[in-house]
Amino acid sequence: MSWHEYTYIAIFCIIAFVTGSALIFMPKKQKWGDILILLGIVAIAFFIVSFWVFLTRPPLRTLGETRLWYTFFISLAGFITYKRWKQRWIAAYSNAFAILFILLNLLNPESHDKTLMPALQSPFFPPHVIVYLLGYSISGASSLVAIRGLVLHLRKADEEKLKNLLPLADTLVYTGFSFLTFGLLLGALWAKEAWGHYWTWDPKETWALITWLAYLLYIHVRQHKTQNYKLAYQILAVSFILLLVAWFGVNYLPAAQSSVHVYSRQ
Repeated sequence: MSWHEYTYIAIFCIIAFVTGSALIFMPKKQKWGDILILLGIVAIAFFIVSFWVFLTRPPLRTLGETRLWYTFFISLAGFITYKRWKQRWIAAYSNAFAILFILLNLLNPESHDKTLMPALQSPFFPPHVIVYLLGYSISGASSLVAIRGLVLHLRKADEEKLKNLLPLADTLVYTGFSFLTFGLLLGALWAKEAWGHYWTWDPKETWALITWLAYLLYIHVRQHKTQNYKLAYQILAVSFILLLVAWFGVNYLPAAQSSVHVYSRQ
């Protein structure tokens, strides 16, 4: 399946996510909402696998290709979180994020060459990027919890509500942080193999480290300032902004134009 078929998959996923997100809030139709959301997740997964076969390489080279994976992972993370913790709102929020990235891919078409530069032909390339995108998605889900917590705080919600959200945020942060850590380690091994150095303070590497430290700060605050709910949510919100910079914002920084980590558009 080539990129030409993406439009049909995208339209189907948008309809499935929007309709499914609405139905899960209706007790008598919740099951149908679950089915529609799962169909959207399966559809994007099917496209990724089919596109991988078509390209004969992992679809991880361009920014648009990474948005495919993020769409899959954020919708999956939101659905699992919703089913595990019975929080319907996080499925709806996650699906909204997934739709945003689907639309970005529709509005920013790319060419997808089948070739890979020598450095990307490493066995470290697919696991490094996939692990990072999974970490980004789970960490992104934790930031959705933070946004909800800050909204509740602004609305002067009961402190118990604010407190009850934090265990969910903690679980997501710990899980996402683990994947970010593995991503850093795999990246260092890949860099050593490809360029002879584990770490070169490349702009992408630097922002990845800053993001990792931001989520580490959240963990530290939760360990030592357990009652400061507002601070915890604020750190998570800022951490997600740093994550977005590390993922694709660094592409637009002047210092990154010579970086080997800038995503290709072709």
